Amino acid sequence: MCFRPFVDSAPVLERPLAVKAGLGWTGKHSLILNREAGSWFFLGELLINLPLPVDQPAGENCGRCVACMTICPTGAIVEPYTVDARRCISYLTIELEGAIPVELRSLIGNRIYGCDDCQLICPWNRYGQLGDETGFSPRHKLHAPSLTALFRWDEATFLSVTEGSAIRRIGHLRWLRNVAVALENAPWNENNLLVQKSRLGENPLLDEHILWAIEQQITRRSENRIDVQHSQQQRLVRAIEKGLMRDV
Repeated sequence: MCFRPFVDSAPVLERPLAVKAGLGWTGKHSLILNREAGSWFFLGELLINLPLPVDQPAGENCGRCVACMTICPTGAIVEPYTVDARRCISYLTIELEGAIPVELRSLIGNRIYGCDDCQLICPWNRYGQLGDETGFSPRHKLHAPSLTALFRWDEATFLSVTEGSAIRRIGHLRWLRNVAVALENAPWNENNLLVQKSRLGENPLLDEHILWAIEQQITRRSENRIDVQHSQQQRLVRAIEKGLMRDV
């Protein structure tokens, strides 16, 4: 018998296979949903060269709910089951190698690696349970650090802290790019500007994001703008507090 296992390690069309295997249904955010686990799980595959009995696909259970679509900060879920990756914050902060489009930067908020808003708001994820795999547990050095502290990391620190984590694959440059955008979206603090200016001249891509962030901060300050929590953010916080304690 020939076989090969996969867990998020190769370009396997795993979600359609999971639906056909009866593991769950495709949510409107395009992820697989399971009645007991929501979408908080990895899909694993074992490809073999033996015939197996055919499973029954799971039925669709989203109904008229569009919570994932309306909560998306950038409107990336353009219609049910369709995600425009060019607008998705996970793509922008993880996969995109160049400059983040200017028109989307303010919508990213303080997200520096990925985004799970469409999962956090999903009612089915109230039933997800916290697993006992220690590799998925929060790391002390990555647990709620300040943005300025993250922006001060040199490459050696970045590689050390993210060792064994998927975060490491974006590299130090994209990490700094993402944090620069998050600092622009942070409340006014003169120290934030000083920290960003300290990294000017290291890389043209980073310089472009830093200069943009500084300009935006100064403009908002001069106009005496008041930062308020958007209704989307308030709704997400309420949903987490109500039924997603694992992600608080």
